[in-house]
Amino acid sequence: MPWSNQNGGGGPWGGGGNNGGGPWGQGPSGPRGPQRGGGGQPPDLEEIIKRGQDRLKRAMPGGGGFSPALFGLIGIGLLVLYGLQAFYQVDTDERAVELLFGKPKAELSTPGLHFHFWPVETVEKVPIVEKQVAIGKGGTGLMLSGDQNIVDVQFAVLYSVVDPASYLFNVESPDDMVRQVAESAMREIVGRRPAQDVFRDDRAGIATDVRASMQQTLDGYGAGIQVNTVSIEDAAPPREVADAFEEVQRAEQNEDQFREEANQYSNKVLGEARGEAAQILEDASAYATRVVQEAEGEAQRFISIYEQYRLAPDVTRKRLYLETMESVLADSNKVILDEGGGGQGVVPYLPLPEVQNRRTTTSTGDAQ
Repeated sequence: MPWSNQNGGGGPWGGGGNNGGGPWGQGPSGPRGPQRGGGGQPPDLEEIIKRGQDRLKRAMPGGGGFSPALFGLIGIGLLVLYGLQAFYQVDTDERAVELLFGKPKAELSTPGLHFHFWPVETVEKVPIVEKQVAIGKGGTGLMLSGDQNIVDVQFAVLYSVVDPASYLFNVESPDDMVRQVAESAMREIVGRRPAQDVFRDDRAGIATDVRASMQQTLDGYGAGIQVNTVSIEDAAPPREVADAFEEVQRAEQNEDQFREEANQYSNKVLGEARGEAAQILEDASAYATRVVQEAEGEAQRFISIYEQYRLAPDVTRKRLYLETMESVLADSNKVILDEGGGGQGVVPYLPLPEVQNRRTTTSTGDAQ
């Protein structure tokens, strides 16, 4: 066999003999079980460890001694491990704070590769990207408004870190604090406003007030956080009273519609009344102007007649008499007899009614 040597019966590790030794220098053991005496013992563990150490020494350079090359390899390995701990990378959306014996330094580490003296210095990284927290989901946003109504408000807060050192060391769990401060501020502002402002009338104003209240509280804590936006995503009454609230909303809408119709009717009536009043005023003004002008004309005519009467009283008096008689007798029925003839040729009976009727008929025909 290829395992045999000159002693015969030995295994590949030598150590043959009368007992046909195995690879560990002792005879093969028989079936295990309770035995008495010194035969059939297991391999010695200390001897196995010793032989392994001997093989390791023979494999090392220099026959098992610690050479300078080995120390160099160990030193390079230690430098690599230290470099991995001492150098650190800051991404573009991060800022880093170095701590010397646990105390933060004033300057911040900007994006790029940086070095610090580990382990006396450590590094804490903070993301500066804008974060969002949603509040009120799942019916957790029930709040009491200023007019004693219950509203379910769902809103979101966008914030970012502006002071990484304060964010890391001034408060514990700053993100949870943002949620708690936002909910507290919203409850405070909603508690001072009527429900209608929350539902539709002044959501933007409420969001602005909540943002200002949050920023003031976080600045008081020194959290190093800036609140960018607060937006009310939904505001509705609780589901248990949603139907009743919709009825109230419809009634308010009808009230607004009726008020608008009443305003339109009022504006129409007032417009017509104002137009009629303006027309009456215009007519009165025109009448006053006409009467005044006629009075002034009559006064001027009287003055003119007076001037003529003063110059020629007799002629003026006679002319006035004739004009007056003409105006008085112009529409009267009359028959004029000439008495200059001494009564000769006058018919004793004069048919005055027939003359009058004939005149009336002639006047009617002319008018037609």
